[in-house]
Amino acid sequence: MFTRAELEIKTTAELRDLCRRYGLKPTGNGGYKTSWIVTLMAFPQIALAQLRQGRGLKSPGFSVIQFLEGVVDEMNSPTDEQAALIKLTMEGKAMSYPDRYDQENLLNLHKAKMHLEMAIGLLTQ
Repeated sequence: MFTRAELEIKTTAELRDLCRRYGLKPTGNGGYKTSWIVTLMAFPQIALAQLRQGRGLKSPGFSVIQFLEGVVDEMNSPTDEQAALIKLTMEGKAMSYPDRYDQENLLNLHKAKMHLEMAIGLLTQ
């Protein structure tokens, strides 16, 4: 990600600011340039090693993905009329109260289903 050459030409303050941008702490004493350089050069490999070890952020298991797929199936698909109302709502048209609450709920359910489907797609890649 970062080469030693591009980091060596930076000042200690610039290296510190770069680490702060990514939320990294120096390796060893923060008063030495080398501590910041080592951190900036090593963190990508450390992050991937942690992923491979199952530490920190990790993929959910197969059963969790199956559960999410079940949730999507349970939500079903909108009827033709519901799909038309969803499209109309996304165009900014609103019904009068109290029907507007149900109209917004229908749109929110549609959005939730779409987001769940996108999440499942990302998790199964």
